[in-house]
Amino acid sequence: MAKQLYITGASSGIGEATAERFVKEGANVVLAARREDRLKDLQEKLSGGNGKAVYKKTDVTSEKEMKELAEFAINEFGQIDVLFNNAGLMPLSFMKNTKVDEWDKMVDVNIKGVLYGVAAVLPHMIERNEGHILTTSSVAGHEVMPTGAVYCGTKFAARVIMEGMGKELAESNIRTTSISPGIVQTELTDTITDEDAMSFLKDGVGLGSMTPLASEDIAEGVFYAVNQPPHVDVNEIIIRPTNQG
Repeated sequence: MAKQLYITGASSGIGEATAERFVKEGANVVLAARREDRLKDLQEKLSGGNGKAVYKKTDVTSEKEMKELAEFAINEFGQIDVLFNNAGLMPLSFMKNTKVDEWDKMVDVNIKGVLYGVAAVLPHMIERNEGHILTTSSVAGHEVMPTGAVYCGTKFAARVIMEGMGKELAESNIRTTSISPGIVQTELTDTITDEDAMSFLKDGVGLGSMTPLASEDIAEGVFYAVNQPPHVDVNEIIIRPTNQG
């Protein structure tokens, strides 16, 4: 099993659940997010695990902070075996409502955040000819829905970036994986400010009638991908609720 990894968006949801899963199995994990209080609480929660958890407050939209995060991880644990680019935003809205500030934030976090994470760790992994980069895409990175034009665009981009990087690294021992969740019970929907979009999701899509996955379900997918034999690269995993079409 990979012993040293860091996770962005670790203060809640999928990132938090993934950190718990790996620390339980003995991995050392660097927790990264903007909410330092949440990171501190999670570190304390994980203190009884078989691995070690440390944290660093980080804004993934800052290339400088992402480089500093990678340096922090290497200083703490000697190397980075795995990067889980998990930070993301999902303020869904109809295009006609021109939520430009929210569009900008999604591009910054969901696309630039992924790129800055890759830039921070890839030279280190190439030098070692070893490592694994995973990114949270989405079912929305495979199909487009009303209210999701920009969000889907960012998740398509994340998936394509991972696929392209995987092809470039095919002759190395560095692995790449896109994790595409369906509906998951997380804080993502809390960022939706467009009331028209919320009404559409509940009535038009039937969001309220679906049984969402737990964050732990996605964490299991991440754990599976990371712990395959070195010659096996799970490039993509789609995980959705049984009753999500």
